Amino acid sequence: MRQIIALGGGGFSMEPNNPLLDLYILKQAKKVNPQICFIPTASGDSENYISRFYNFFNQQDCKPSHLSLFEPPTRDLEGFILEKDIVYVGGGNTKNLLALWKEWGLDSILRKAWNQGVILAGLSAGSICWFEEGVTDSYGDGLEPIKCLGFLKGSNCPHYDGEIDRRPTYHKLIESKEIQAGVAVDDGVAIHYKEQGISKIVSSRPNAKAYSVSFETEVVEATLQTEFLGSY
Repeated sequence: MRQIIALGGGGFSMEPNNPLLDLYILKQAKKVNPQICFIPTASGDSENYISRFYNFFNQQDCKPSHLSLFEPPTRDLEGFILEKDIVYVGGGNTKNLLALWKEWGLDSILRKAWNQGVILAGLSAGSICWFEEGVTDSYGDGLEPIKCLGFLKGSNCPHYDGEIDRRPTYHKLIESKEIQAGVAVDDGVAIHYKEQGISKIVSSRPNAKAYSVSFETEVVEATLQTEFLGSY
């Protein structure tokens, strides 16, 4: 089964004392000791980011690893990725992530992994990348649309409640047809897709939600049913 878990924000990098979303991701592998690989391309392979990944996942029942495109662990990237159970993509610059992945053929490798049942997950840039389009600050001057990989239909806007400009900008872009309709996701929320459809929406914060945003005669924002995973 093809699965993607798209986080608006949260996880080990944003909520170090609230592991609910990351534990949810691990649980979906349905294995005692799943192999989880972190891809920190969007952050320029930030050493601090990689360290925080290991600091959390080394304490869990899993086998963590990471894939650097600046210091590749192997020439056989496809073999390296396809043996994993979960691929977890970090946040940062979505445009640079997409450019580097395409240059290395990682976009095609990840599609193959997804088709073979490897769970794809990520937050912010690591969430946007799976959709047809996303709202990004990658260009350095405000928020604007970006074309992405298209594993999932529609558009995606992360950090919906975490950054003041996100909601009005997403509404404006959809109304002007600069971006297609899609889903907006608060920090602390993950949308779990199975076979390109929403299977479940979970949150690590009691009031955080996900939303369907579209345009009819005006912008329509509908709150999607979100399950709070409980206090840790």
